Amino acid sequence: MTTFTPTPQKPWRASKRERGFDFAILLGGFLASYLLVALTPMKGKLAYFALFFISYALLAALLKGLTRGSAAAKDALVSSLVVVGAVVTVIPIGSILLTVLQKGLPGISFGLFTHDMALATPTDPLSNGGLLHAITGTLTLVALALIMSVPIGILTALYLTEIKGRFTGPIRFLVQAMSGVPSIVAGLFILSAVLYPITKAYSGLMGALSLTILMIPTIARTSEEVLNLIPNELREAGTALGGTQWRTVAMIVLPAAKSGLITAIILGVARIAGETAPILLLTGGGDKVNPNAFNGPMGSLPYYIWKSFNAGSPEAITRAWAGLLVLLGIVLILFTSARFLGTRKISR
Repeated sequence: MTTFTPTPQKPWRASKRERGFDFAILLGGFLASYLLVALTPMKGKLAYFALFFISYALLAALLKGLTRGSAAAKDALVSSLVVVGAVVTVIPIGSILLTVLQKGLPGISFGLFTHDMALATPTDPLSNGGLLHAITGTLTLVALALIMSVPIGILTALYLTEIKGRFTGPIRFLVQAMSGVPSIVAGLFILSAVLYPITKAYSGLMGALSLTILMIPTIARTSEEVLNLIPNELREAGTALGGTQWRTVAMIVLPAAKSGLITAIILGVARIAGETAPILLLTGGGDKVNPNAFNGPMGSLPYYIWKSFNAGSPEAITRAWAGLLVLLGIVLILFTSARFLGTRKISR
C-alpha cells in the first residue's frame, strides 16, 4: 500500500502568471514615465520618480480592475500608495546616510579618536588634532541630561496616569506646550536665569540643563502613552493581592511598561543628540578634554561640526563631515543598545 504525502501549499505566494503580470506593470510604469518626461516639459530625476509611481499605480489599478474587478483595482491602488509612502520615507534617510559616509570617511582616522584640538586648528592638516574632546563632551552632556530628565519625565507620566490628582490638567497642558519650545529658547532661559546671575561661567552643566528642558516633555508624553496601554486588570490584580498603589506601580506596572519606557528614553536622546543652539550659548565649546562638567568650557560634536564648517577650508569641511559621521555612529550605538536592553528577556 502506497502512502501519499501532500506537499504544503502557500496560497499567499504569487504564481508565475501573477509575477509576470506584476513585472509587466512595472515595465509599463518605467516606459510611461520615460515617455512622459520626453514629451512634456517635466524634466529631472524628481520628474522620473514621481511619474513612475503615478504611472505604476494607475496601470496596476486599471489592469487588475479589468481582470479581477473593482475590488482588486482599489486594492492595487492603495497598495501602490503604501509603497510610495514607504519609498518616500526611506529615500531621504538613505540619501543622508550615503552623503555623510561619502564625505565623512576620508576624515576618519585612528588619531581622530585619540587627540583633541588643544594644539590644532580646524584649518590644520587632518593628521593634526582630533575630536576626542567633542565625543567625551557629547557623552557627558547626554548622560547628565538623562540623569536629570528621566526621573522627572517618568514621575510626571506616573502622576498623569496613576495618581490623576487635581493638577493633572495643568501639568498635561504644560508638558504639551513645552514639547514645542524651540531649543534656542531653552538655551536663552538657562543663560538668563542661571548662567548670568548665578554661575557666571560656561560649563557642561549649563548645556545639560538646557537639554534637560528639551528632553523632559518628550519622555513624559511618550511614557504617558505607554503607561496608558497597560491593562487596568493588572493594577486591579495587584490591589486585590493586598498591594498598595505604589507597590503595584513599582512591581507590576513599570516592569510591564519597561520596553515602552526605554523607547521614550530613546526618543528623548534623539531629541537632544544633535542640538546646537543651546550648546553654542552655554558650554563655551572648549578645544580640549574637560572631565569636569561643572567647571570650564566643554566641547561637543555639534559645536565641533559648527566650528569646522565656519572655518571654510577643505580640511575643516572634511573634519565637519567626519564629526557628523561620528555623531550618527554614536546615536546608532545608543539606540541599538537601548533597544537590546528593552527587548531582552530577564529571567527571575
